Amino acid sequence: MSGFQSANNNNTDMFPQDYADKDIFINGIDETDEHKKGYKLYNFRRPDKFSKDHLRGLQDIHKEFSRQLALVLTAYLRMHLEVDVVSVDQLTYDEFMRSVPSPISIAIFELNPLPGQVLLGISFEVLSSIVDRMLGGVGTVEAKPRELTDVEESLLKKMIERTIQTLADAWSHIIPVESHLIGLDNNYSGIQVATAGEIVALITLEVHISGKHYGLISLCFPYPVLENILSQLTTQHIFQTKGIIATSEERQKMIEKLDTSLVDINVLFGQTDISLKEFLDLKEGDVLKLDNAATEDLIIKVNGERKFYARPGRIKDKICVKVTDRYDYYVDALKRYF
Repeated sequence: MSGFQSANNNNTDMFPQDYADKDIFINGIDETDEHKKGYKLYNFRRPDKFSKDHLRGLQDIHKEFSRQLALVLTAYLRMHLEVDVVSVDQLTYDEFMRSVPSPISIAIFELNPLPGQVLLGISFEVLSSIVDRMLGGVGTVEAKPRELTDVEESLLKKMIERTIQTLADAWSHIIPVESHLIGLDNNYSGIQVATAGEIVALITLEVHISGKHYGLISLCFPYPVLENILSQLTTQHIFQTKGIIATSEERQKMIEKLDTSLVDINVLFGQTDISLKEFLDLKEGDVLKLDNAATEDLIIKVNGERKFYARPGRIKDKICVKVTDRYDYYVDALKRYF
């Protein structure tokens, strides 16, 4: 046979004479040879589906998300938080589930119109600090990890909804999406948003509260969720999208749409902090003392954001308020501090 020698001469001569790397098939690939010979090891059991550029694009999106989330949580919890992206990786769903610590609170949600479901995991350290703060504490972490109670999960639900809405906002310059919370869980074993061997993108965020490291937040995107928009996850596309400038005609159309948009108006009479025990013991006839003095202006909130001061009044049989000034965060903070 042309190109082959007899097997009796030498085992290495069973391969074509012109095959330069026949020793690879006998001795295996030495990983240190990758750079020397120009090839790269390929894992057929876990093929890469996200390119390096896709992962860089995901990192850019979630850097913006982490910045926005830090602002949202700082305002919501009234304590300083910092959130940073520490890694963006791809791995199988099975590897992801085995790598996550427990106990942990997991949110299962959708980013419509993207297909499938996404997971948000929050470590116990972060949860414990947030729960303590929401119950009137200073945000300390419990020493011993445990699962959250039903009451604590109900308190966290609104915070998690704000978090995934912030994520949707960060994705908005790539594709308009709407977040929808499906449910909460505390164990990945009962959650199946992808098959065990499916590739997922894992984004890990580090949370610092008042300058201290308090834990991690993780986001798991199964490949099918992002498959149809991979071309939009390149850093070049993200850069170009951020640089788009609307024409005067487009700006006018946006203004016209905004003019007819409905906004939600609420008036905040005051607030106070009570313990969980006091909350559970509340009954008809109990009186809660608020932090506002009877002579102080009330606060008008527009779509959940504080915007104006106002004085209460009445028109015939209806309660009303009269706007007195624009809301000033620093004036309000100083007033409450002193």
